[in-house]
Amino acid sequence: MKNNNYCIIMAGGVGSRFWPMSTPQKPKQFLDVLGIGKSLIQMTYDRLLLTAPKENIYILTNTNYAAIVKEQLPDLTFDQILTEPKRKNTAPCIAYAAAKIMAKNENAVLVISPSDHLIVRENRFTEIIATAINRANEGDRLVTLGIQPTRPDTGYGYIEFSKANKINPGEVAEVTQFREKPNLETAKEFVESGNFYWNSGIFVWKAKTILDSLKSFQPALHNLFAGDLTPYNSVNEQNHVNNCFEKCEDISIDFAVMEHAKNTDVVLADFDWSDLGTWGSLNSHLSKDENNNSIVGKNAHLFNSKNCQVNVPKDKLVLLDGLNDYIVVESEGMLMVLKSENEQELKNYLKLIENKSPDFF
Repeated sequence: MKNNNYCIIMAGGVGSRFWPMSTPQKPKQFLDVLGIGKSLIQMTYDRLLLTAPKENIYILTNTNYAAIVKEQLPDLTFDQILTEPKRKNTAPCIAYAAAKIMAKNENAVLVISPSDHLIVRENRFTEIIATAINRANEGDRLVTLGIQPTRPDTGYGYIEFSKANKINPGEVAEVTQFREKPNLETAKEFVESGNFYWNSGIFVWKAKTILDSLKSFQPALHNLFAGDLTPYNSVNEQNHVNNCFEKCEDISIDFAVMEHAKNTDVVLADFDWSDLGTWGSLNSHLSKDENNNSIVGKNAHLFNSKNCQVNVPKDKLVLLDGLNDYIVVESEGMLMVLKSENEQELKNYLKLIENKSPDFF
């Protein structure tokens, strides 16, 4: 029954690897990084409307971003914007949302989705989610979406499933184990074996199932958020939640539950997907000119340049000459000209800059 479907969009991250467009004041989930007139969170919301009615979509975000969420998603009520006073990773956020919704509907099935993923084939995504919901409804199963890998990527965790039977994309497999981000040699072995998919960080389960799992594996966290459901959906909710976040452990749902549970399944997904963790991951989804340059910004002009990624405001006239393999981004008075091969150093560079120019952070 579709009215039992609830979607939880996690939108509390700071997106530091998308600097200078993404800042602590307005991180990447609220940005139109593709230059199409929609932010990533708006695209995520629209996509999930195919799975749940709008009144069943909730946003989990930091208190500082509540106003931005309301501005970008005006159809939401303030009760659908769940705010966390501190960043304590994904397990406390999910415990909060599950407890609140459980207090409303004990038959609720939750779809947990990050706000900043790019998914191109939305109809296929909706089909995969429907399969996951059906599996979650069949019993007390914790279901995740695995993404068919296109390369031996070291930036993702992997989900291992049994090789005993031939399993096709779109079908469900029982999880053997979750594997942390591998080195390149191990990633190549994973991809060649055929029974390892990327961990998408998208989960589907009944509210009761995840709360029971938290009770088994993280009893302190469960007792904080779900030991008493009466504060939820009342005037006392925010004070209760603030107290929970003050006391709870900082822990991801993977470490808290998924790596311990035995009732885990993966739906093998084959839609085009990226977690847009870096400028480079975004670049693979942008159109290119004859010199393999991607350009967001209608007044940016490149000469004698190849393999560059440029993102500048549409009203900014930009001339670039003689650049090869660079990322060029200008936003809000900040400019980055970064060699593509050094993108993994961006976070380290920003820490050094923050020490010298703290007023910009």
